[in-house]
Amino acid sequence: MDNKTRNPVIPHSSVISAIRRLLSPLAKLMLAHGITYPFLAEMLKSVLVEVAQKNFSLDQKRLTHSRITVLTGVHRQDVKRLANADDVNESLPEASSLGARMVTRWISQSEYLDQKKRPMPLPRLAAAGGARSFEALVESVNKNIRPRTILDELLRLGIVSVDDEDRVCLNAEAFIPEQGFDEKAYYFGQNIHDHMAAAVHNLLGETPPFVERSLIFQNLTPQSAAELQRLATRLGMQALQTVYRRAREVERKDASAPDNGVQISYGVYFFSAQASEPIEQQETNTSKRKPAGETP
Repeated sequence: MDNKTRNPVIPHSSVISAIRRLLSPLAKLMLAHGITYPFLAEMLKSVLVEVAQKNFSLDQKRLTHSRITVLTGVHRQDVKRLANADDVNESLPEASSLGARMVTRWISQSEYLDQKKRPMPLPRLAAAGGARSFEALVESVNKNIRPRTILDELLRLGIVSVDDEDRVCLNAEAFIPEQGFDEKAYYFGQNIHDHMAAAVHNLLGETPPFVERSLIFQNLTPQSAAELQRLATRLGMQALQTVYRRAREVERKDASAPDNGVQISYGVYFFSAQASEPIEQQETNTSKRKPAGETP
């Protein structure tokens, strides 16, 4: 990779806009699962250091910590810590928001447990329950955020409920992952990573370019969008099945080949939502003539 041309000092505004846009759904996922900014910031440091080490070496030489700091903006002390870590995930802080820390105390401290070691329903107000109230529990973790704010967030996440006696009840099932959720999360990371990797490959002008195409249409009714979704689903499954059958054939043929270390990914997607921003007329016209963003 030619880092002199691919890593400008001043990033293109179009690249910044694109990154901000793709971060929006990711932020939605993080907030829904209690992933806070401090945790994300530490994770981002480790990813920046890892990518710099793997992709931005000079003349095939190992990057110095100072060079990585210049490339990433991560403090040299953090670079040294992360670059020398056997597993960067081990250096990340505990993924716990204020609400999660409070719940951890609720399910582990004896004063909040009944005789069967189960978390007790807690009176919502300290005036009713004293030290064994929800308010007191929140304040034992953090005195700077109102208990009502924490309660509203835990209610939104379905982690607690409030009964007829104005007691806050912990939902034990909220801590049991949805069936198949881990698998969904794995493929989420795998699929989006590969799609973004293909798009970044093309955006950086690397060759040969990968196929990365999409169609964008606006001014459709919900009924038309639903019809197109059914069509895209049917044709997408046909395409996936066709590629799958051929991939299985060549996989068996390549089983004994000495250079069979190449992995491929292929996928299709469909998304519809209320248009949040208009597309320029020229782009709209182009999308109606051919796939928008078609790789040369």
